[in-house]
Amino acid sequence: MGSASSAHRAVYLDVDGRVQKVVFSRFCSTCDVKELLCTAVGLQRNAVISLLDVTGAMVSIDPTMPHNTERTPYKVVPLSGGQLEDKEELFRNVLSQVAEQFSRAFKINELKAEVSNRLAMLEKRVDLEGLKVVEIEKCRSDIKKLQEEMASRSHSSYFDDNKKLTPCRDVPSYPKYHLSQETVEALRKPTFDVWQWEPNEMLSCVEHMYHDLGLVRDFSINPITLKRWLLCIHDNYRNNPFHNFRHCFCVTQMMYSMIHLCSLQEKLTQLDILVLLTAAVCHDLDHPGYNNTYQINARTELAVRYNDISPLENHHCAVAFQILSQPDCNIFSSLEPESFKQIRQGTITLILATDMARHGEIMDSFKQIVDIFNFSNEEHVTCLKMMLIKCCDISNEVRPTQVAEPWVDCLLEEYFMQSDREKLEGLPVAPFMDREKVTKPTAQIGFIKFVLIPMFETVMKLFPQIEEVMVQPLRESQDRYEELKQIDDATKEVQNQKNENLTVGSEN
Repeated sequence: MGSASSAHRAVYLDVDGRVQKVVFSRFCSTCDVKELLCTAVGLQRNAVISLLDVTGAMVSIDPTMPHNTERTPYKVVPLSGGQLEDKEELFRNVLSQVAEQFSRAFKINELKAEVSNRLAMLEKRVDLEGLKVVEIEKCRSDIKKLQEEMASRSHSSYFDDNKKLTPCRDVPSYPKYHLSQETVEALRKPTFDVWQWEPNEMLSCVEHMYHDLGLVRDFSINPITLKRWLLCIHDNYRNNPFHNFRHCFCVTQMMYSMIHLCSLQEKLTQLDILVLLTAAVCHDLDHPGYNNTYQINARTELAVRYNDISPLENHHCAVAFQILSQPDCNIFSSLEPESFKQIRQGTITLILATDMARHGEIMDSFKQIVDIFNFSNEEHVTCLKMMLIKCCDISNEVRPTQVAEPWVDCLLEEYFMQSDREKLEGLPVAPFMDREKVTKPTAQIGFIKFVLIPMFETVMKLFPQIEEVMVQPLRESQDRYEELKQIDDATKEVQNQKNENLTVGSEN
């Protein structure tokens, strides 16, 4: 992180004869500085103000405003009446420009309609009128050009159109919910019910995590920028049955609970904690609802772009850092380049680790070091962080049954959407995704037994405290699904016996 002198500025204000010191980041926006000044003197944040020095001269309100001292404080003067006329005129001009942009957007549809009409007219001339050969060829050429024009206008790049790199809502429309002490305590536990919260409430919970862990303080994160970033993160998760913003919140909350449960802040650096939480937030950004196997078999743009190597996870990373490249959403703007480089590399490493194709590789690496684990060894810590995000990503069955089971329905719905599409396109279909072959018990038993329990038990060697609240619920979940499978098998057997009896009776 940069030093206070390079990353922050301070000015002094005259507030009713009392000198008030105001400190802000030199990387924040002019709007943020103005709101801070209004708050400091007791005005509404959206008040229209001027800033005057001791001589009465106006001072530009921005992060680079001239430095002053306690002896030469600035005075904040609210504007009213005639002073607002120029502001109103400026607002009318801006509003006029916005209206013009909307008008241009609406004209695109008019252009499409016009092109379609011209196409119809030209095709009719070719088909119905006895035109000369030269005229017919000209018409056909015109038709081809118009079709190409329409195709180029309607073509949308996967990488550009499916993301909104600035929030579709402004910060004032994102209310700050007051979290009760009961909620704050529950948020730290794996038993937290993620289904009881609306999107804005989930955003407030994640915002609380960054403050509670000291990340806002330690990395000089602008609170307003944090809000904007979270809004943009929310807007870049699609409304898939499973891989949606609620799943993002679910994984982030489990990471937050593991940080507390395993006392990770006592063992890891704050930069490690920042990487863990941020990677959890970003790990499935812009997920299309179809897994890597589909991307590769269907030869999608993502598979081609990333050479069939973890196409989705690479895409999630790319979207995450495209969002951070927007100044209004860059929560890392106060960091030195070297610190940002470490965070970027760490976040990418963790998101890429969520590709289940790498599960065996990562598990084997961690098993080799868990008995001799050294928190001072950077490679050991990196491997641990990869295991932690993997645990959080597929941790639903750790939660109480009433919280975990709806996630199975969501996952199967997304699986069935993919397998139906694969059948239509003539692509291979995985049996565990085929609606004609899989049930909830069969989907979960093998996954819990051979993936979840071994993974959490391996982490338990380093953090024994997770056995009661994480490993034991997994064992109970496996037992429950095996009982359900026995009931399903018995029901099928009875039904098959009835069918056999009916067949024998009809033959007699």
